[in-house]
Amino acid sequence: MADLHGRARVVACALLLPLLVLGIAAAETETNAAVGPSQAQVSWSPAPAPSPMNPIIDCGSACAARCALSSRPNLCSRACGSCCAQCHCVPPGTSGNYHMCPCYAAITTHGGRRKCP
Repeated sequence: MADLHGRARVVACALLLPLLVLGIAAAETETNAAVGPSQAQVSWSPAPAPSPMNPIIDCGSACAARCALSSRPNLCSRACGSCCAQCHCVPPGTSGNYHMCPCYAAITTHGGRRKCP
């Protein structure tokens, strides 16, 4: 007789548990419907930020500024353009400032001289 009561309790729990879960789900649905569509929680994530390592740069205008005082502006612009395309940066000013763009400073010719003006 005690075994029969134990089985009855297990069956009752097995039947009541799904009803409890459905009741909780229905209550949450009613709560969200009462809040309204303008106040409903919406998952939002911002757009990914552009990588600081490869920002978009206008190599033409950056190299024009870099080579403005060069004695050989065409050669300077060509070398600067290839370095800018590879590094995606050009140091500010007309000379120096290589610490602002380490990649630009690291490119060398076959002879070991700096390629980028």
